[in-house]
Amino acid sequence: MTVSTETGQRSARPSIIQYLDEEIADYEGKVKEFRAGEIPEDEFMSFRLRLGVYGQRQPDAQMFRVKIPGGLAHADQWDAIGQIAERWAPLRKGHITTRENVQLHHLKLEDAAKAMHLLQSVGLSTKEACGNSVRNITCCPLAGICPDQAFDIVPYMGAFARNFVRRDFTFHMPRKVKPAFSCSDNDCASVGMHDIGFIARVREIDGEQVKGFKITVGGGTSIQPLIAETIYEFVPVDEFLRVSEAMLRVFNRTAWLRRNKMKARIKVLIHTEGIDSFRQQVEEELQQDWAQDYEDKDYLLFHDDEEADIPALPIGVEPRGEDDAAFRAWKESNVIPQEADGYSVVGVTVTRGDLSPEQYYGTAEISRKYSSYRIRTTPEQNMMFRWVPNAFLYDVYKELEALDLHEGGLNQITDVTSCPGTDSCKLGITSSMGLNKAVADAVRNPNGHESLLQDPLIKQMHIKMSGCPNGCGRHHVSDIGFHGAFIKGPGGGQIPAYEVFLGGSHENADMRFGVRPRGKIPAKKVTQAVFHILRYYKDNREDGELFKDFAHRLGREPFEDIVKEYQDIGPLNKANLEHYIDYDKSVLYVMERGEGECAT
Repeated sequence: MTVSTETGQRSARPSIIQYLDEEIADYEGKVKEFRAGEIPEDEFMSFRLRLGVYGQRQPDAQMFRVKIPGGLAHADQWDAIGQIAERWAPLRKGHITTRENVQLHHLKLEDAAKAMHLLQSVGLSTKEACGNSVRNITCCPLAGICPDQAFDIVPYMGAFARNFVRRDFTFHMPRKVKPAFSCSDNDCASVGMHDIGFIARVREIDGEQVKGFKITVGGGTSIQPLIAETIYEFVPVDEFLRVSEAMLRVFNRTAWLRRNKMKARIKVLIHTEGIDSFRQQVEEELQQDWAQDYEDKDYLLFHDDEEADIPALPIGVEPRGEDDAAFRAWKESNVIPQEADGYSVVGVTVTRGDLSPEQYYGTAEISRKYSSYRIRTTPEQNMMFRWVPNAFLYDVYKELEALDLHEGGLNQITDVTSCPGTDSCKLGITSSMGLNKAVADAVRNPNGHESLLQDPLIKQMHIKMSGCPNGCGRHHVSDIGFHGAFIKGPGGGQIPAYEVFLGGSHENADMRFGVRPRGKIPAKKVTQAVFHILRYYKDNREDGELFKDFAHRLGREPFEDIVKEYQDIGPLNKANLEHYIDYDKSVLYVMERGEGECAT
């Protein structure tokens, strides 16, 4: 049971992971000890990471990561995040991440404790949202209502999250593990780029239909992008937790991975020793006593009776707004009809993934009035309402308009994704959020490039960027992706720049990484290069050819010629000054990159 932060009324909507009372009290005590100099910084860092408190590049400022398994949240929880943004986040915003979490930045250590108490009251947690643990699970936002799903994966996703928190072998593994659950072979959660992935399947065994998962392992991006391999084609649902545990135990005990944190991900183990060797080790682990006596864990299944909160279809109320051209355009891109007659899913395009307190409160209220009291976050840094009666779509649109959240183009070329970059991250090299704004503004207001943006094949493309090679912005799997870098000007000054990836994909079970032309593009020339690439594609593609197929057919060489056209920057002087200053900054660029805390 949870308590609404607004009304104080009891809510029966369940949560997946909550704090234990002693965890918050322990954190408060450790903060006091750290402030008093009674415990060393590295010991305190290891402790706070396991509670989702991550140091930023700014001194005495913390990123506070709220764990939202599967991106499933309800209105009271959304209100609580809004309150944290309003009370303790100086920039008054919360950032939806590509892992369906919410991050709040620039919190003080003491304020993080206050935020934990607030989250506890609504059934949310930051437990093991950072550190070398099992991280937040990403999941298809349509899970449970997806027309292609093998079965509803949400109960099992919840069981996985609950089973691998606070375990002695998962809180300090060689490195973090990022899981994903897809509800069909269409792979809506892109398991191929994850450490461990589950794809729902149904098989007939002894005349009965049995639910289960295809399990993959060893995917990841960063400087060594690898696509996950299949360890098992089918594992029944009553066995998948036991098998998953064996996989994590093998990973945790592989001692050589701990010699170099930069090469300690499970993908390195799979790539080095091979999937067959790993499978054999898992099979051997399954013969151990713990696995032979594995308890029935059905009690961990997450049961969320969303249908009990579905708004009734209004009688005699006809849909409105068809005379509003802006509404019609928004509905075309942001509304997905459900199989259930009279209902739709509404996607909310969230610019750069950032929401203000007022937007949290407003969207929470929309979910109460017009939806199922629930909100889904997405890996594209957006959000969704499900079970919205079609008769209320115009009402939802107008309320989103009042919140400045009525932009269309959901998951299209104008819906640009990025990580926070140098705004807060120690690992950031460039201002990826600044580049996001520049590129998004350019493709929304093309100034002479209108014909490009009206092209249906270009319109459906994706642009993503990360402030460093690690890939938090998912640039490897974007049609056009960028990661932060720098180049030196003629006089030795540093210029923020980006490497480019072309033809990546993660949709419809087509997982591939983009081709990588040699060369770096100065940050302030990226928008020009984007339009050049789009024009080159439109002029040279085959009939109906998607950009990802075009890029892989041509390879990197033709695009290297394009990159070269934008590389030259003159010496640091008044005429070239803008290129030596990153987006949203007012001082000369200097590459400053720290060490990620989870890798220490």
